[in-house]
Amino acid sequence: MTANATRFLRIFGLCAMAAAGSCSVTPDVSPHAMLKDPAANHPILVEPSYRSLKVDFVPEAGGMTPAAAAQLDAFVADYRARGTGSIAVSVPAAPEAQGVIDLFASHINRMGVGRDRILVATHDAPPGDVRVEVNYVAYEARLEKPCGDWSENLAFTLHNRTPGNLGCAVQQNLAANIADPRDLLSPRTMDPSSGARRTTIMGLYEQGKPTQAEKKTADAGVEQSAGASSLGQ
Repeated sequence: MTANATRFLRIFGLCAMAAAGSCSVTPDVSPHAMLKDPAANHPILVEPSYRSLKVDFVPEAGGMTPAAAAQLDAFVADYRARGTGSIAVSVPAAPEAQGVIDLFASHINRMGVGRDRILVATHDAPPGDVRVEVNYVAYEARLEKPCGDWSENLAFTLHNRTPGNLGCAVQQNLAANIADPRDLLSPRTMDPSSGARRTTIMGLYEQGKPTQAEKKTADAGVEQSAGASSLGQ
């Protein structure tokens, strides 16, 4: 092959590569383009949510009917799991208001809520309205926009970009399954250590005895550490 022919083939190859490169699809870098990370395209928002419950005060039933008491118990349990700040109890302004406040506050306190976290007050109510209002503030996680945007034809697109609906359902399910949305804002504080357990461990250590918990025989087949100790030690 002559030198001219070799040079021609090289030029032809470079031209072919340039033509192929000009036909490639470039990614969309416009300000509103979707990113590759679905979490960035569909961020989870954490916002305060006001929760309120109205319970009928029935003096003949000791203050509350069994159904109303169960409803209040579920409401207070949800406050203990997801609430932030204090829980408020407001009763209609009446001569017996203090007795009603004591009844509901004591009921909530027996469920594990400290007295310092129970706010009490009275409010004006129309005649015959003896409902007691209990409320608190919790946090909820949600997406800024709902899922289900199928406006883009995924079978024909001129841009090499991430579909707008990609990852939205995953983010939505994640937001719905978070037990405490406050965990997305900041880490929880550590619980106090167990003084009794610490004393037990230190006592065993001073006596030269093993400090780890004893493993049950039933767990030997499913725990690697127990299986290794039974085989090699």
